[in-house]
Amino acid sequence: MASDPYERLRGKFIVFDGIDGAGKGAQFDLMEQALAQRGIGYLRTRDPGGTEIGDRIRHILLDYDLSKMDIRCEALLFMASRAQLVTEVVRPALERGDVVLGDRYVSATCCYQAAAGYDPQKVLQLAELAIEGCWPALTLIIDMTVGEAFARTGRGGTGQHGGRRPVTSEGQPLLFSDAQVDAMEARPRTFHEEVRERFLKLDEIYPAPVRIVDGAGTVEEVHERIMEAVVDAGI
Repeated sequence: MASDPYERLRGKFIVFDGIDGAGKGAQFDLMEQALAQRGIGYLRTRDPGGTEIGDRIRHILLDYDLSKMDIRCEALLFMASRAQLVTEVVRPALERGDVVLGDRYVSATCCYQAAAGYDPQKVLQLAELAIEGCWPALTLIIDMTVGEAFARTGRGGTGQHGGRRPVTSEGQPLLFSDAQVDAMEARPRTFHEEVRERFLKLDEIYPAPVRIVDGAGTVEEVHERIMEAVVDAGI
């Protein structure tokens, strides 16, 4: 067993997920710095996207009015992007022994699309077809309350946007940082509350290890919790 917890990550697929505004980006940056300092090869991916074909699918999801898109169509588009990502990027990187750091994955669809009304068991069935067993070694859910997350993204209690992320006309921060203001349906706070609850219970249905990490505190404190979760998961 590697004494350095970062060494445990070699050749592993690690996914970061959670509600929008939970602080995934800062944790990606710290993890990348730690791996680079140790000379450990790594690759960062995003979902949806991460390939030429996947990025085209991403633009459909960003630019289309999701209120008019059937939830099955939305779920299938996410899975199509993942199929290409796994084949073109994830598997080759793991075969090289690199750490693959995933910015969202099937876990997100299990929570976001399920909260919008799609059966999470059907999500997992679609996922198995798309990724053919390429499940993460560990999925880290960065957790915080919806109110705290909204405050981070600029919505706050007044619904005013602070400038870091685009919002809908109703003040709702969007799931993707490169989305346009009218790119997706304005989803109410109750929707995001449901998404958070599904993330907290994800380990009850997910076929791969999941750990919940408290997102409160400094980025360094959260990073320490992440590495404790890595050790706890026995990677």
